[in-house]
Amino acid sequence: MPWPVPGLAALVKAFGPAVVHIGVERPSAPARRFSDRWLLRAPPAEADESSLGSGFLVSADGLILTNAHVVAHGTQIRVKLPDRREFRARLIGLDALADVALLKIDATGLPTVRIGDPADVEPGDGVAAIGSPYGFGNSVTAGIVSAKGRLLPGAESMQFLQTDVPINPGNSGGPLFNLRGEVIGINSRIYSRSGGYQGLSFAIPIDAAMRIKDQLLATGTVTRGRIGVSVQEVGQALADTFRLPRPAGALVTDVESRGAAARGGLKTGDVILSVQGREVVQAADALGFIAEQVPGQRARLMVWRDRAEHVVEVKVEGYDTPRLQGEAATAASVPSRLGFAVRPLAPAERQFLRVEGGLLVQRVNVAASRAGVQPGDVILALNGQPIDSAEALAQALEGADGTAALLVQRAGARIFVPICAQAGSPKC
Repeated sequence: MPWPVPGLAALVKAFGPAVVHIGVERPSAPARRFSDRWLLRAPPAEADESSLGSGFLVSADGLILTNAHVVAHGTQIRVKLPDRREFRARLIGLDALADVALLKIDATGLPTVRIGDPADVEPGDGVAAIGSPYGFGNSVTAGIVSAKGRLLPGAESMQFLQTDVPINPGNSGGPLFNLRGEVIGINSRIYSRSGGYQGLSFAIPIDAAMRIKDQLLATGTVTRGRIGVSVQEVGQALADTFRLPRPAGALVTDVESRGAAARGGLKTGDVILSVQGREVVQAADALGFIAEQVPGQRARLMVWRDRAEHVVEVKVEGYDTPRLQGEAATAASVPSRLGFAVRPLAPAERQFLRVEGGLLVQRVNVAASRAGVQPGDVILALNGQPIDSAEALAQALEGADGTAALLVQRAGARIFVPICAQAGSPKC
């Protein structure tokens, strides 16, 4: 297909001015280790008190999309435009699970990118990235889309675009363009033995990021649909066992009692074939499609049961449905004392993390960040007492004297984080 622009130079000239450099002052943070051989890295420079990344303007009045890991627990965020103007940025909100953050700078008449559709992208299509690797602003790299629908540890509801575009520390949060000059993704992660580029780069699809942006702008938080199930992949052996035509779909391994799926009639052993007419190829498709649904609406699932297709309608819940109001109310009191907000883990999250309970840290303030608490941490216990609800955390804090030890799970490892349990205590 002929390019509508004469090479990449015109693309960069047209949209490079909308790509920004982001500098963040924050405590140091470790790389995320997921296996003995490979590091799934979020590539900003994370070893120093200051770190860097990229972002891009999506509105002329200063809204900027970037990665959550670029700006999380930052004490100060500064944005530098290609025209050398600098601004202090305000964090509107972030979604640690999807690794998307929304910033705002006070300016008008700014250049913006053009948003594309990742569904139109095919493996082999040419793409280009603009960002600030190692602080070299507005650097351009190019390559092709290697694959679509890639699943990565810790983000099973997100299907990443895989590319061979060179991405290095500082590129995180920058845009991935198709050759029509449209943004189709946010450069987010690399697989690497050394921490540098080795030909495997991953981008968050821009349609998912824009949905998150809209929620963050409207409410400052992100609500995901859920129905209370755990699922697994369907391989050839299971497909043969269930007499499926081919190995596809999401096999339901657990249905939460009194949850939405149970009320809708979904059963353990059902294979979800589609959600709202969208085909489920990988197990994560089902959870991802459900997460996109608005809590309260009904979702139509096509399932395979007893060697035949059946339709099941389920009323989608959210993480802050009435069923969780007691916990949510307690959670609202936690940030005022400790500086972080939490929510209970969903069944699929507990299954992936291999934990029986816990609380996901969603937001932290500067004080909590300095204490060592990070968005994405899973709180398992406080002073040896297991924690599975915000109410339990509040009760444990009431009984703590001075400094308390939080046991958290972070990137597959468990660590203790000391926090001040009682404001004003002489032991803190």
